[in-house]
Formats: sequence, C-alpha cells, structure tokens
Amino acid sequence: MYMDGGNFRRTARHLGVHHQSVINWVNEHVEDLPEAPVPEEVEVIEMDELYTFITEKTESTS
Repeated sequence: MYMDGGNFRRTARHLGVHHQSVINWVNEHVEDLPEAPVPEEVEVIEMDELYTFITEKTESTS
C-alpha cells in the first residue's frame, strides 16, 4: 500500500498497526532490493519534473 502511494500512517491505520511498524517493513524491504542499474554512458537526459514544474508555473500565471 505504501509503494502504491499511501503514506506510512494511512497504511498503518488500514492494517491496524503502528506507523513505525510500516516504516520498519518498508526499510527491511528496501534493504533486500538489488542495486539500481547505472548506465556506463548517458546519451539523453530527460528533465520531466523540471519541465512539469515550469509548465505549471507558466500556466498558472497566464
């Protein structure tokens, strides 16, 4: 549930546990994940978040 966008407290309320338990479960899961692949050479960099931020700012001021 946390990985699908819920926060720790909301997930904990839904499961009927303390939010610290959810935090501990997420941290344990993260430790078991493999390392993210890193490309040796980067050809294209996409700056989607920056584009979205700038677009929203310019649309709201128009």
